[in-house]
Amino acid sequence: MARAHIVVEAPATGGRAEQDGAGRPLRADARRNYERLVEAAREVFGREGGGASMEAIARRAGVGVGTLYRHFPKRIDVVEAVYRTDVDKLVQTAEQVVTDLEPWPAVVAFLEAFVWYAQGKRTFLNELREAFDKNPDLRPAMLERVQQAMQLVIGRAQHAGVVRTDVSGSDLMQLVGPMCTNATLSEEQSRRLLTMILDGLHTPS
Repeated sequence: MARAHIVVEAPATGGRAEQDGAGRPLRADARRNYERLVEAAREVFGREGGGASMEAIARRAGVGVGTLYRHFPKRIDVVEAVYRTDVDKLVQTAEQVVTDLEPWPAVVAFLEAFVWYAQGKRTFLNELREAFDKNPDLRPAMLERVQQAMQLVIGRAQHAGVVRTDVSGSDLMQLVGPMCTNATLSEEQSRRLLTMILDGLHTPS
């Protein structure tokens, strides 16, 4: 089956407007440090796993450890920040592809972005579970946002007649969701599985 192939690069850190301890928005320089720390944490987790030291994250961000602890007093705080930021970027990707791409290429691009998102979670699953235990509302809130993003992309493609109509965004989450939690799934396997899922979804126009 011929299919458009859109390469989605790893999103840059960004998204949420952070606040200081008094609830005031961060100054521009503090916000830049926050974003650098989140991006550095993502890279260090990807390289060293969830056991990576806070010092390694600060070093990768090019800031002092004191700056890191001012933003993230505990390790679990930086884990949560990486998770929230990645969800932000996935949602932004959904909004971007439905604006910039035709319906089927938008589906391909978004699901490729989802694979990137899922692969990033597997390096610190234990820490994520701790974050969910600490904040029970975190996981359902983020899951709802991802499901809404999925439905935005899939619903548009269904309306255009290029995706089968007996599949919902929630159904698709059940198919691709395990990519987030299976620590043994390789990047190559993820892409093969994604190809199979896309072949099953596509209704040639």
